[in-house]
Amino acid sequence: MYTSHPDARLSARVIDADCLNIYTFGTQTAGFYICTRCGAVPFVTSTIQGARYAVVNVNTFENVDASDLDISSTDFDNEDIGQRLERRKRNWIAAVEVELGPAPRAKN
Repeated sequence: MYTSHPDARLSARVIDADCLNIYTFGTQTAGFYICTRCGAVPFVTSTIQGARYAVVNVNTFENVDASDLDISSTDFDNEDIGQRLERRKRNWIAAVEVELGPAPRAKN
């Protein structure tokens, strides 16, 4: 379950870059930020015309009661890439900063 709002801001800091894998599916229009320790995908980004957009995974939020959420299903199978990118520009978080911390140094 992902959520976004075009007027929202996302500021994410990855402390240990070795624990991150960014995966792109077939269209390669979005990067899924995956924790290599637990497998969670806290957010997804898409760079469109030089701007980064994002959605966040509500399943990674703390203290959120699923009964408080307005849940609806969607089907994007009939979208072409242009339609998909335009939808993201309209609906996804438009102010996105992702800071990748250094990989930890080996201890001697």
